[in-house]
Amino acid sequence: MFELPRWKIWGIFLTIIVGIAFAIPSLFPKSQVATWPALAPRTQIALGLDLAGGSQLLLEADLADAARQRLAAMEDSVQTELRRAPRIAVGDISTSGGRISFMLRDPTQIDDAVERVRTLTQGVGLTGARTWDVTTQDGNRVFMTQTASGQAEALKNAMSVARDVVRRRIDPSGTKEVTVINQGQNRILVQVPGIEDPEALKRLIGQTARLEFKLVDQNADPNQVAQGRAPAGSQVLPMADGSGSIAVQRRVMVTGEQVAQASQTFDQQSGAPVVSIRFDSQGARRFGRATTENVQKPFAIILDNKVLSAPNINEPILGGSAQISGNFTVATASELAISLSSGKLPVKLNVIEERTVSADLGKDSIESGLIASAIAILAVMAFMIITYGRFGVYANIALVVNAFLILGIMGIFGSALTLPGIAGFVLTIGAAVDANVLINERIREEQRRGRKMLDAIDTGYKEASTAIFDANITNVIAAALMWYFGSGPVRGFAIVLLIGIITSVFTAVNFTRLLVALWVKRKRPRELHI
Repeated sequence: MFELPRWKIWGIFLTIIVGIAFAIPSLFPKSQVATWPALAPRTQIALGLDLAGGSQLLLEADLADAARQRLAAMEDSVQTELRRAPRIAVGDISTSGGRISFMLRDPTQIDDAVERVRTLTQGVGLTGARTWDVTTQDGNRVFMTQTASGQAEALKNAMSVARDVVRRRIDPSGTKEVTVINQGQNRILVQVPGIEDPEALKRLIGQTARLEFKLVDQNADPNQVAQGRAPAGSQVLPMADGSGSIAVQRRVMVTGEQVAQASQTFDQQSGAPVVSIRFDSQGARRFGRATTENVQKPFAIILDNKVLSAPNINEPILGGSAQISGNFTVATASELAISLSSGKLPVKLNVIEERTVSADLGKDSIESGLIASAIAILAVMAFMIITYGRFGVYANIALVVNAFLILGIMGIFGSALTLPGIAGFVLTIGAAVDANVLINERIREEQRRGRKMLDAIDTGYKEASTAIFDANITNVIAAALMWYFGSGPVRGFAIVLLIGIITSVFTAVNFTRLLVALWVKRKRPRELHI
């Protein structure tokens, strides 16, 4: 214990120095930190909605858009199913009137066609109803109509997915203490603490991020396209920059659902901000096959039914990667990358209410929390010094270091501090000395058994460490479960508690052991008073 390797000594001190360096910015106003040198850490802890206020948005699902998306998804599924061997030949599939219909070229295949499309429908709970009704007419035409129970079930599932997508877009790391909850059947309430740009928040949330790659219809008449008309099997979409419209084939080459990763980068030739995407294995195969079969043809990159660009396929793109350009700024490219990474919204969300939320607790509560924290820390420190003397001083040094490490780690991850988080901080500080109490009491016990001073210290640390690690593993599990299943204030409490448990074990066991080892090596005491 008393001959610690040099690498371990430097490792412990370096960890502490880095933690303190990242904690210091949180102790100063943001305006002052902004003037610090570029190399200095600037990460700060954000304040939660209850302490600093923020923005509140009420989002409502666009039911008409949801219905259109369900129709489009089912249309694609029907086309895929009917092309499966043995193939069933049909004419153009229509989605007019809010239902899907198609005519068979061979009426003898109608029973097989009905059986196939029925496999695409699902039962709704235990009601016996299905999501789509399948009917026939004239012996060669098939109709698929959404049932009321199917629409309700689809909306319920879509809103659940939309809530999770919105949360991932606003808070990818899960540390900002945002509140995202469903209200009623088709609304989502969003509360974000300390937001400085509500418009950027609305753009980020409201972007459906429905990304599609489709071939440009080169046979379309430009005059007809200008009037909004396209040949059968194609559609007219506007250019995102407002320069006009373009006809694209309805068939989708690849969708955003097959994007595995998206990030904001810069074009190597022009230096303009772009979004680089990487497809998953299925998307890479489909994109590679589509570009191989359509060399020297233009394809459109479509976001939320607007064409960002329509580049030419000069050669097959087989690497599973692509680049999206479209007059982006760095901010808008970053927003699109986040939207694509977090997933496509299953339904378009419109902002129907926006308000600024004032701090419920504000300055008085922050001051009260800080006063309570200071009193708790001072009381614990006084108890440790009175009870354990020098070893109590070492425990107090570890306690202060632990507090800085908690602030530093929270600052690095951009965690938000709420009033429950302050409570978790105070609880962590109070519980942090438990490990030192166990160690010190075990050293006392070994002394009473007649062990020599050095043996008593060494055995005390070794034997107490096992109990300390076992006890804190259960605490970590409990905190992790609160973080995973909780939301809002519960998550704030769990995050601070989880970080505090980890840092308190490090400082109480490793750091105090280092301090004791350095003291023994330097002073070589003959008696131990503890």
